[in-house]
Amino acid sequence: MSWFTGLDLLDATGLQRDIALRVTAHGAEIAPRAGQSGTDLSRDGARALVTQGLVDLQVNGGAGRLLGDFTTTDDLHAMDAAHWATGTAAILPTLISDRPDVTRRVIDLVASAQQGCPAILGLHLEGPHLAVPGAHDPAMLRPLSDDDLALYIAARARLGVLMITLAPEMVTQAQIGALRDAGVIVSLGHTGCDYDMAGAAFASGARMATHLFNAMSGLHHRNPGLVGATLDCAMPYGLIADGVHVHRAALKIALAAHEPGAVLVSDAMALTGSAADHFTLAGRTAYRRNGRLELADSTLAGADLTLVKAVENIADWTACDLAHAAAMAIARPLALTGRAHPTPSRWVIWHAGRATGRIDAGALLPLAQL
Repeated sequence: MSWFTGLDLLDATGLQRDIALRVTAHGAEIAPRAGQSGTDLSRDGARALVTQGLVDLQVNGGAGRLLGDFTTTDDLHAMDAAHWATGTAAILPTLISDRPDVTRRVIDLVASAQQGCPAILGLHLEGPHLAVPGAHDPAMLRPLSDDDLALYIAARARLGVLMITLAPEMVTQAQIGALRDAGVIVSLGHTGCDYDMAGAAFASGARMATHLFNAMSGLHHRNPGLVGATLDCAMPYGLIADGVHVHRAALKIALAAHEPGAVLVSDAMALTGSAADHFTLAGRTAYRRNGRLELADSTLAGADLTLVKAVENIADWTACDLAHAAAMAIARPLALTGRAHPTPSRWVIWHAGRATGRIDAGALLPLAQL
């Protein structure tokens, strides 16, 4: 494989300037640029930024379907391909609140797909133990039972990474502690809990908040809610930086309060990798229109967003430079999972603040849009 030059590189060790990169199917080799020749990625005299592929902890679907509708491991491989085409190199497939039998089937399916696809980090169960439905089917929401707890503990052992979004109202502190002790990443979301209840859940072992500001108790000066507890307790939080789910001013407030906690997520739905303008969510039609995914009553139903666009938005809207914004979608989600980057042959190329291409096992590839 030949070298790439004319680049600064962002990997797990940080930002390295003006170096050479060689990528194979098994990983990457980095060397001083001096003495290396190959493909020059610079433009107009400015070096490219090359980052590891992005990592998304909230991916509900892709290639035209939602995770709960998948029936084969090929479906998961197609979802991975759809997201990698947009620059997201590793994903945590996310199941929206569903029946127990669907949850069991999806656990089995994801565990099988992981064997041949390292890009599939594990599984994110967004529900069904939620109190505020948002776009979820209210009929699916329920408290966490002993049977659920046993299922999730066993699933964590199989999957390696299991994240569960739950509402503190729907569980006990002991259940949160048991999930924590089993290595499950407990994230608070879809909840009307107050500041004290949220703080107790964090003290019991919850580790983050799901899509901050959305479907949760907001920041009020007399009742800070989950938003206030997350920022005051300096917890990590998912952030959908599309300008729709979170106003730019609110986004800046969160970053000012606790910037190291921000973990960018796409909350992508079925339409990533698809030209369709609608999809079915729990028997209801969700529409793609005006940069939004929404039900007929205008309830948001996930995001029409790629993770590279979220990184670009953060760099455009805040004082963060591009490399720092990219770390919110690479190093930080990996730190939450406790994993090294699972796809070391996948890299993203950036010029002038925009993602412009990909490298996969040494091959230069284009970057797809939604």
